[in-house]
Amino acid sequence: LLYDIHRQETEATTPFVPLVLEMVETTNDMAERKFLLQFLSSLPKELPKQSVQGFLQSCDPAEDPVIPDLDALRRMHQESAPVVNSAQALGLRPVINDKSDEGYWVPSDPSREDFDDISAVSDLQLKPEELTLLSLEPAWARPVPPLLEATVDEVFWLSPSQLLSEPLWDYTMCADTSLGAEVRELFAKAVKTPLPADQAQVIIDGLGQDVKLVYHCGLTPKKLPELVEHNPQIAIEVLLKLMPSSQISNYFGALVNMEMSLHSLEVVNRLTTSVDLPPEFIHLYISNCISSCENIKDKYMQNRLVRLVCVFLQSLIRNKIINVHDLFIEVQAFCIEFSRIKEAASLFRVLKTLEQQPR
Repeated sequence: LLYDIHRQETEATTPFVPLVLEMVETTNDMAERKFLLQFLSSLPKELPKQSVQGFLQSCDPAEDPVIPDLDALRRMHQESAPVVNSAQALGLRPVINDKSDEGYWVPSDPSREDFDDISAVSDLQLKPEELTLLSLEPAWARPVPPLLEATVDEVFWLSPSQLLSEPLWDYTMCADTSLGAEVRELFAKAVKTPLPADQAQVIIDGLGQDVKLVYHCGLTPKKLPELVEHNPQIAIEVLLKLMPSSQISNYFGALVNMEMSLHSLEVVNRLTTSVDLPPEFIHLYISNCISSCENIKDKYMQNRLVRLVCVFLQSLIRNKIINVHDLFIEVQAFCIEFSRIKEAASLFRVLKTLEQQPR
């Protein structure tokens, strides 16, 4: 078996040479010594095919085999053998699995024609990785190094046996405390609920300090109606800051199409007195207000909204923000429809007065 495994190697590189040399020195059996000496030199070609009984019969008990210089063979093997580090040398060597049945090591039918050394080895079911120089090395003890004594200028880590109090986490660490972050956070709340006066003032002051902050506060035209309903003062400041923007028409469109309310009237009225709004936007918003008053079913809410719209229109006429002749027919029809309301009758008289004046 050893011959078949290592027959392609020289005696110097065969890993079993030290074991054979040791057995040659310790055995007293002349037949065994003769066999081992042949393994150290060169095995006869017929030896692998010879049975143990045949080999014993061919040995002459009276013949004393010549023992070569074993020390020279040992030195030659040590010089030519692969280098194995000390950890692997101390490890456990791989072993071949043993079986309790001795017949397992004998081929089932040695007399068959196809029986040879290779088939005998395959019958043992050996794996190549079981016959290597690798080993299971012992685990080296690696104790934890002791801590050095802390110097005077070092921070000393305390490890109390019992925690006297629970540690508190500082959630402000690594947080963005800039003005922009605070304004964005307040804007997210402003579109959902009315803000206290101090928080609303923070947004207004922030927009005043950074003119570009209005473009990064997270407000979109879709969210503008919610901001108008919950925080109209903030909506006014935002729209005033957005006037130079090319996207202001989208915000005007959202303002026109939202449901009319006291807050929306307040926002538009403030914008008309602060900046010059496009006439088409004002006319469209007035038409939307008139339509909302006509379509509402609740009489109480209808009367309330009609009063607000009439006051709003009188303010626009008084401040000469709109040319009433452009909307004369539509506004006059509105006043006649709701003539039972005091503010509508008053607006109708104003229209009649302006009708007599030249354009």
